[in-house]
Amino acid sequence: MKAAPKSPVTPDRLVALLLAWYDENRRALPWRAVPGETADPYRVWLSEIMLQQTTVATVTPRFGQFLARWPTLEALAAAPLDDVLHEWQGLGYYARARNLHRCAQTVVTTHGGAMPADETALRGLPGIGAYTAAAIAAIAFDRPAIAVDGNVERVMARFHCIETPLPAAKKELAVAARALAPTMRAGDVAQALMDLGATVCTPRQPLCGQCPWRADCAGYAAGFAPVLPRRVPRVARPVRRGLVFWLEDAQGRVLLRRRPATGLLAGMHEIPSTPWRAAPWALEEGLAHVPAAADWRLLAGEVVHVFTHFRLDLQVARGRTVDGVPDGDWSTPDRFGDYALPTVMKKVAALVGGQPE
Repeated sequence: MKAAPKSPVTPDRLVALLLAWYDENRRALPWRAVPGETADPYRVWLSEIMLQQTTVATVTPRFGQFLARWPTLEALAAAPLDDVLHEWQGLGYYARARNLHRCAQTVVTTHGGAMPADETALRGLPGIGAYTAAAIAAIAFDRPAIAVDGNVERVMARFHCIETPLPAAKKELAVAARALAPTMRAGDVAQALMDLGATVCTPRQPLCGQCPWRADCAGYAAGFAPVLPRRVPRVARPVRRGLVFWLEDAQGRVLLRRRPATGLLAGMHEIPSTPWRAAPWALEEGLAHVPAAADWRLLAGEVVHVFTHFRLDLQVARGRTVDGVPDGDWSTPDRFGDYALPTVMKKVAALVGGQPE
């Protein structure tokens, strides 16, 4: 007996297989509408911003806390930026928090508080790029858009056996993904692709036996799906170095200062330091940047913190004011939680806390 002819690989067939799998295996996430429920654009937008370069496990508890504090877009728009930055601690990439706040204010003043449904209009809002605009349009408004993130790129590279290495392959992978954009259940298709990449077509040891597309996957047929997408070897991160000045007053309070309104960690509080540069700082040289005169001594150990594009190594000098109290924000270490203090500065506090007086 002859085998039944194989169905042609068409976008409609792939979408049908994907949705059947998704209906059985969809992840239950706090920002995701349950079947039959209309998605809330505010929750969709908030979750997508939080999830940028941050894991689902990290975002899940923080999403609920954030939503409890600002349950609506209007409430977020009315919040002080310092409060938003403080609530964002631990989620990293603080520019996202500033853009989140600006976006909420823009939607209130320009769009009457309603998030626009059109991808072009969404991309005109602060902090919303091509991926986030497509995700919001599809998930919140059921527009035929495919949000192409790292998970989706991996699925497309394997399914089509695209061996062009990233990042050169990004355009090709996006074209392949967007060919699937459906006219119905667009939000489910977008989320199904995300779930497929996150739970089955994983970076290492993909679970090909559970994949709804295995029979048509060119990478699986070729036998090297796990090594796709290929990547250009990463260049080692440069190292920058700085000297931090932990200045205390007679009451044991520590001097904090606010960083500039633009640039890395903009608008957040920090412990004063030298500029960050490639060469190490000698204590004698760094004294030109101290916030006040003190009997400065260098502490043992150093703080290492990795940003996206460089590694930062910090030494810490400790001193006590001798000529009055300079202007700035003074806080005891147990009250540092009242300030939007980036993780690297929390590491500085931890190093000082482990040192003898």
